[in-house]
Amino acid sequence: MTSSRGPSEQPPDPQAGARTDGILEQLRLGWLTGLPAGAAVIPVGLAFGVLVIQYGLPWWVAPLLSGIVFAGSIEFLLAGLLAAGAPLVQIALTALIVNFRHAFYALTFPLHRIRSIPGKTYGTFALTDEAFALTSGREAQRWSGTRILTLEGTFQLFWVASSTAGALLGSLIPPWIKGLDFAMTALFVVLAIDAYKARRSLPQPVIAVGIGLVSAALFGANMLAPAMGAYVLVLIIGYLISRARGRELPRTGELDVVDPDDGTTAGQEPRDV
Repeated sequence: MTSSRGPSEQPPDPQAGARTDGILEQLRLGWLTGLPAGAAVIPVGLAFGVLVIQYGLPWWVAPLLSGIVFAGSIEFLLAGLLAAGAPLVQIALTALIVNFRHAFYALTFPLHRIRSIPGKTYGTFALTDEAFALTSGREAQRWSGTRILTLEGTFQLFWVASSTAGALLGSLIPPWIKGLDFAMTALFVVLAIDAYKARRSLPQPVIAVGIGLVSAALFGANMLAPAMGAYVLVLIIGYLISRARGRELPRTGELDVVDPDDGTTAGQEPRDV
């Protein structure tokens, strides 16, 4: 019996199908990871879109800022500065001060899990407070690059869509409705509770609250950068003390822990992105 396969045809590669299934699974996990944060940000995005219209700006300013700036709180400030005709220098300084906290996020964000340069670029651009909160745990240090980028993209999708909807439907939302912006506060409270359950370390939340209260008393509305800096300093000191006492955490590559999500070990680079 002769084979019907031509001379140039190759048998199907079973590993190709497995890789495709693995990527689809990581996309699903990233979507599910980012979905709660994305849903929680909808009221805030709607409020931002409404605010853009109330400032007298065109509706397309909302998706423009949400898509290009994508920095949450600074977008609210930028809308007001744009409406007031503030000079570019003032806008730049305001953005630097408000987003200065992002410099500390690189300490724990698992950027090393993303292989490609475009992926690293977007991962850095889309590193919001919510993405940092979701990826700052130990488990996230072994997530695949696809999962990390998908959760960031999911959150940005919800943010851009909700702010655009708020701008388009802004005239239909009564101005007396209050509390839309509290959804973001509630989200971070839930994320803080989840972080405590994962680490079971009571001193860290207590220290964070104490530093926040002291910074608020000393610096008022400008307390964020000093509070973040002081808290990071406390974490560094705590790490150095733990290291001196011989309780240093294993470095990457010292534990051969297999990641059930992408099949890599803790010391391996992700294979998919």
